[in-house]
Amino acid sequence: MAAVADTSIFTERNIRRARLGAGLIMFLFVTLHLSNHALGLISVGAAEDGRRLFMMLWRNPVGTVALYGAILTHMTLALRSLYIRRSLVMPKGELAQIALGLAIPLIIMDHVIGTRIVHELFHYSDNYETIVSLLWINSPSSGVRQALAVVVVWTHGCIGLHFWLRYRPWYQAFSPLLLALAILLPVLALLGFAEMGRTIAEPAYEGLVDTGHYLQNLNRRYYSDPEAQRQIALIRAGLYSSFSLALLSVVLARSLRKWKEATDQIAVHYPAGETIHVPRGFTVLEASRLGGLPHYSVCGGKGQCSTCRVQILSDYESLPPPDKMEQTTLRRINAAPDVRLACQLRPNHDLTVVPLLIPATEATLPANTQETSPGRERDIAVLFCDMRNFTALTEPRLPFDIVFLLNRYFALVGKAVEQAGGRVDKFIGDGAMALFGINTSPEEGCRQALKAAATIAEEIEKLGHELAEELSIPLQIAIGIHTGPAVVGTMGYGRVRSLTAVGDTVNVASRLEHAAKEFDVAIVVSEPVAERAGADMTGIESHEINVRGRALPLKVFVIPKDKAALPLQGKA
Repeated sequence: MAAVADTSIFTERNIRRARLGAGLIMFLFVTLHLSNHALGLISVGAAEDGRRLFMMLWRNPVGTVALYGAILTHMTLALRSLYIRRSLVMPKGELAQIALGLAIPLIIMDHVIGTRIVHELFHYSDNYETIVSLLWINSPSSGVRQALAVVVVWTHGCIGLHFWLRYRPWYQAFSPLLLALAILLPVLALLGFAEMGRTIAEPAYEGLVDTGHYLQNLNRRYYSDPEAQRQIALIRAGLYSSFSLALLSVVLARSLRKWKEATDQIAVHYPAGETIHVPRGFTVLEASRLGGLPHYSVCGGKGQCSTCRVQILSDYESLPPPDKMEQTTLRRINAAPDVRLACQLRPNHDLTVVPLLIPATEATLPANTQETSPGRERDIAVLFCDMRNFTALTEPRLPFDIVFLLNRYFALVGKAVEQAGGRVDKFIGDGAMALFGINTSPEEGCRQALKAAATIAEEIEKLGHELAEELSIPLQIAIGIHTGPAVVGTMGYGRVRSLTAVGDTVNVASRLEHAAKEFDVAIVVSEPVAERAGADMTGIESHEINVRGRALPLKVFVIPKDKAALPLQGKA
């Protein structure tokens, strides 16, 4: 059974890759096509020169097969995904992408017929002067329709590209630039088309070719020829009918499946008493969405994050076993046997589940929207630091003196973290938590965390010497650093919200800070931190410690303050 599941997930991955690859080919075609239109802002001649290069790429046998093969593949797999989707309740972004995708063939079919098909049948030139004359002068309504097509096609492609790239570590940093380009290109293309239309409509315009001859030839061989009109009408009817029939087949197949499943349902029970009945084969995430219950799913239900995970309170051993993708994700978070991913679990009997990441009750966002997500899962480095013997230090001091000492301490910690490239998450009493690698790679984040720890240890020692006469005992610091997956997002209540991280990685880092006190050293880092940072741990003492909530011991390195500045690979 497990082998069948692994084969199934392998097949689904290949299908997704085929759909993605086909979409990228079409996106490249549209990008180059719009760029060609934008050349119209320079002149009609410039746009025509660009068109010749564009035609060389796409109107040769290889380019034609690649383009139309991509269109057929993408449309077929899109309709397939629409069929296999068990529920049409989905986030607004996914709904917009599907709706725009279904509208595209209806909007651009006439354009394809009027360029490629008419060109092949009647050998009429589809140069810019001819096309712009038709759309700007002869049939302005068709021009408006094609302008709408540009917006619809481009928006659909950009949404798909965003869904594909949104979890890449570099995407957040480049997303403002990509957004600007996504807005700018279609605007320039439409302005280029309008500028060419105004230029060609001028009475004094001297065309690059005899456009009137082409239009007259087209009118004679197409508009005035009943046989030509009949052929084009048959082609148009065939294309529209084929697409409509394919879409209707999906609707009928879904309706038939729904009718069959009406008698074979299971019940999913939730902790607040809700019970949702869904056909057998639905995922728990689809059940939540169908019932209108907010349920986190940062990756969109692809099994690539753990934010939708649920704990099974009923019989979990008889449920279908997790496939390889789900196993990998559950293993990363050290999940217990009764924890499953809601987006991958298709229960075969009634069950009771508890979502482990519960949406805030004060949120006013509607259910099933992507905005209810608490953030996204990523690999980061987490640093906890704490001033040792703080109570003994502050007992004999006045409250204002304590505030002065804390502010000096917080300032040096904050400066060290920010200069290293990290982010101070919060100050709690005399402790602090910092995050590294949010906008960089995990390896860079670990190097940043080690550099910040070394700076904090050095600055604390300087502050201790500076205040030696006023302090009853020396200033000492305890720092713990760990790396791994954590959910990073904006959390809180009301106006008290901030970017923070939650998860096992944060808990382990906090435990290592306590271990630094137990080992009486300045810094304790986990082995994964040292490995990712490329730190030279020669001569550094190591131990294996038991961390609450983890089945296996964790190897850590204990670093005294005089060895805090470890040699690192790369720059932090």
